[in-house]
Amino acid sequence: TIDSDYRGEIKIILVNLSADDQLIEPGERIAQMVIQQIEKITWQQVTVLEGTERSHGGFGSTGK
Repeated sequence: TIDSDYRGEIKIILVNLSADDQLIEPGERIAQMVIQQIEKITWQQVTVLEGTERSHGGFGSTGK
C-alpha cells in the first residue's frame, strides 16, 4: 500500500527463486500496479441493528 500523499519514486523488490539466472531486458514488463480509490467512511454506533431482507438466510443462502 502506498500512502495517498506519497510523492517519491515507486520501486519494486524483485526476487529470483529459481536456480537459474534471469535476464531482464530494458523495457520488459516485470510488475503491475493496481490503483484503487479509498473510501472515507464514518461509523455510527447503534444499540440494535435493524432487520433486512437478507438477515435470515445465513451462510450459503444467497441465490437459493
